[in-house]
Amino acid sequence: MDGRELADALGGEHRRSLRPGEHHRRLPRRREVHLIPGLGKHRLERLQPEHLERLYVRMMRDGKSAATAHQAHQTALNEAVRRGHLSRNPATLAKAPRLVDHEIEPFTVDEVQLLLKTALITRNGARWAVALALGLRQGEALGLKWSDVDLEAGTLVVRRARLRPRWQYGCGGTCGRRYGGQCPQRVAECTETAETKSRAGRRSVGLPDQLVALLRQHREAQDREREVAAQLWTDGDWLGATPTGAPINSRTDYTEWKRLLAAAGVRDARLHDARHTAATVLLILGVPERAVMGIMGWSHSAMAARYQHVTAHIQQDIAGRVGGLIWSRAE
Repeated sequence: MDGRELADALGGEHRRSLRPGEHHRRLPRRREVHLIPGLGKHRLERLQPEHLERLYVRMMRDGKSAATAHQAHQTALNEAVRRGHLSRNPATLAKAPRLVDHEIEPFTVDEVQLLLKTALITRNGARWAVALALGLRQGEALGLKWSDVDLEAGTLVVRRARLRPRWQYGCGGTCGRRYGGQCPQRVAECTETAETKSRAGRRSVGLPDQLVALLRQHREAQDREREVAAQLWTDGDWLGATPTGAPINSRTDYTEWKRLLAAAGVRDARLHDARHTAATVLLILGVPERAVMGIMGWSHSAMAARYQHVTAHIQQDIAGRVGGLIWSRAE
């Protein structure tokens, strides 16, 4: 058996183990980007750690994620050992590339205020207030429906996430278009929504009074758009929707985020940094770690540990300001 045959054999089993709609994102990428270039036509019994190490060097030189490839190889080859195709796993003997975490860069209070002020005059501005105040993941925010929100009780329930659309050719590739999404007969590869990433992801979150007021205004604005759209309106109950009621595409959402940053005059940042900001604020306020995990939908306490150096730095800055204010006046 060679590497490509192993990757194909594992595909069906891995697909059954993933949550609905998730395999379209993970399996093709792991197979084509990580497993095939590394294992490829290598006979498994002849595969050596050095083969993988040379692959990792090439990937790092090309700016690709060698650490992710190593994890994919280790998992696949562990399965090959379990099935009796190998007596040992070469990936466990190969020198593992270093996994580099993205630096957490939360927005400052001034930046958050600028973003919220700009969002007030932006269509679907409540979307960004939800991101900065509650720290929902992009898919979770786009997957919200009005039935998930209780404005009277001031709560919101995260139940699902919208998936990035993925398409395959409906014509068998004869249309001549470069991508499946451009095919006139395109066929969806995945469901529109899926359950949240984990059991911890399914959660109820309290809403600040200011956010409740914003959501009420947002609902009124959406009601006006429904009247204008008339028969063109698609009633999917989406909290964030297009002017005709359709759900918002993740790419469109990302583009709008970049426009918001530019309009507010705030530094360029990832959309996920809004989530980091919400988590940082909770930890600085002294909210117990378990409660923060529940609000953010974290499954492991190790996630909170990633923010320790950030919160410590901000707390020191606050202490310095307090000290400067008190002692300067005392003098």
